[in-house]
Amino acid sequence: MPDMLVWLVLIILLCVAFDFVNGFHDAANSIATVVSTRVLTPRQAVIWSAFFNFLAFFIAKYLIGEFGVADTVSKTVNVEVLQAAGVDFLPVVFSGLFAAIAWNLFTWKMGIPSSSSHTLIGGLAGAAVSAYGFAAVHTQIILTIVAFIFVAPLIGFVAGNLVMALTLNLARKAKPHKADKWFRIAQLISSAMLSIGHGLNDSQKEMGIIAATIMSITAAGLPLPHWVAMDSMNDLHDWIPMLCFTAIAAGTMTGGWKIMKTMGNKITKITPVEGFCAQTAGAVTLTITQFFKVPVSTTHVISGSIMGVGAVKRLSAVRWGVTLDLVTAWLLTIPVSALIAMGVYRVVLLFL
Repeated sequence: MPDMLVWLVLIILLCVAFDFVNGFHDAANSIATVVSTRVLTPRQAVIWSAFFNFLAFFIAKYLIGEFGVADTVSKTVNVEVLQAAGVDFLPVVFSGLFAAIAWNLFTWKMGIPSSSSHTLIGGLAGAAVSAYGFAAVHTQIILTIVAFIFVAPLIGFVAGNLVMALTLNLARKAKPHKADKWFRIAQLISSAMLSIGHGLNDSQKEMGIIAATIMSITAAGLPLPHWVAMDSMNDLHDWIPMLCFTAIAAGTMTGGWKIMKTMGNKITKITPVEGFCAQTAGAVTLTITQFFKVPVSTTHVISGSIMGVGAVKRLSAVRWGVTLDLVTAWLLTIPVSALIAMGVYRVVLLFL
């Protein structure tokens, strides 16, 4: 029992750490355009975004009424198969989280806007496969998440294109100076919406991991306090989402300046109207994926939206060389983080 409690505490701490890293790694997704158009200063922007990251908790709990993405992530690893085979689930989760954090920190250091979501999924899958082969993961869930590497930015691209075309049509008679003023204000709203989407989607992934860990310990028949024990996602305690949403908001407060340069102007030059359209399209896309309970990458969504907005002017307005670099990083994220997790798991076994 003491060993399991130690693992549980370590996993919860790593989940909080991952959420924090996710916050500063992905902060640029929500605020890059609002900073690059000088609607807000970087410090104002991260405070604004962090507030709405945290507000997303109340929206999920009291308006949506569920944490669907958390439920999906909790089923990524086939816990029943591991337990039946006598494989301890807890070192698998620890290794996956450790690898995900390591890859996130590396891509942040390099200024690469990779997916924190896919880093996490790749880490968990890699550690599980290393422990017991491909039977240890729910292949259908993994394949759905992998498919959205392409689907999510495509939806974002189409949404960005449509929102931009519609906005330009509606504002075609507006005076440029007045329109610029309107869209600077509107960007505050769209940035808030995108930050809510980021909080809703990304905070739930670690909630799912904590929940799966607690459920595995409860299923093992070990006694836990009533405010910890869980038999299913229906028993999710409020302290779990509160902890995760707080961690991601705190991470956002630290900013993500390196990645912001890429997201702000390297993909395409952003004006207030384009920033508003990209953020609105990104928020709409995240809402759609939330409805389907798919853990997608906020990075992929907003990148696709920015490309879609830029393509309305002309295709050459999008710096496709930068885009190709982004796509390459996206495709590498799951396999690289999986390989790192496999290595970490093997090292962890040496100490057990």
